[in-house]
Amino acid sequence: MNKTTNHTAVAAVFAISAMAIFGFIDNFIRLAAADGGLWQFHFLRAIAALAVLAVVALLTGSRLRPLRWKNVLVRSLFSSVSMVIYFGCLSLMPIAQAAAGLFTAPLFVVAFSVLLFGERIGRYRFLAILVGFGGALLALDLADGGITALTFVPVASGAAYAMGNIATQRWCKGETTLTLLGGFFGAMIVWGAIGVAVLWMFPQPVAEGADGFITRGWVTPSGIYLTVILMQGLGSLLGVGLVIRAYQMAEATYVAVIENLLLVFATIWAVVLWGEVPGPWQLVGLGMIILAGVVIALRSDAPRQAGGRAEV
Repeated sequence: MNKTTNHTAVAAVFAISAMAIFGFIDNFIRLAAADGGLWQFHFLRAIAALAVLAVVALLTGSRLRPLRWKNVLVRSLFSSVSMVIYFGCLSLMPIAQAAAGLFTAPLFVVAFSVLLFGERIGRYRFLAILVGFGGALLALDLADGGITALTFVPVASGAAYAMGNIATQRWCKGETTLTLLGGFFGAMIVWGAIGVAVLWMFPQPVAEGADGFITRGWVTPSGIYLTVILMQGLGSLLGVGLVIRAYQMAEATYVAVIENLLLVFATIWAVVLWGEVPGPWQLVGLGMIILAGVVIALRSDAPRQAGGRAEV
């Protein structure tokens, strides 16, 4: 196994591990949404993550200051905007529709890689990405909730997420994982603070339970809400760190497709935790996602073309 292949395999392990973590902790968002607010959630979760990050940096002597702060700032902006849109959409539409928008990210990675950076995408990997995306739609049962103009809002989350991942690989080479983590969670603190401040100055009607997640202002964090915040802070710190390392070690198109496995892990944990068993079409979709990931992995070491550039 050559060095490039070894790095690709390690990146796959990192990405799969991160998806397993996210699939677990994201299943508890429904509990936090019933008692707390979206913006306070982002604010406190990021503070918890940064507190742990600071301790880790102190104990290991790792560098937090970026080498190219503008690049890290741009990357943090894309990644944080993606999460703000995604979590915001969770209160406006069924989670399946919001997640379907986020999972257009692999297609945007391919499109941006080709249109903006002139990469060549091999036909097998391109078809695998389409199969994986189709599987995501089946697994999320998008058609069940109907398609409206609002349906396409979370697609912006997928586009921003794709650019953040491309930025990780192309513009943030040499930056430490802790530096990129600090930038991301720092940006989330800013978004959370802005949201809390706006709702304090301009209070909005708050619906009961989870329906009031996006318009609920500051509440005293306690019980399950505080528990989920701490769980998300620690879990997302580890998960995002693993994803960043994966994008630093392997091609963005490769890691982006592996991230579709989040749907698989989220479904498995939903069955274990809540007894939510997927229907037959959703199972077909999960199978398509797994197939796409296998094809992408097998084609990651495709031979170079006559022009000397690897077909990706």
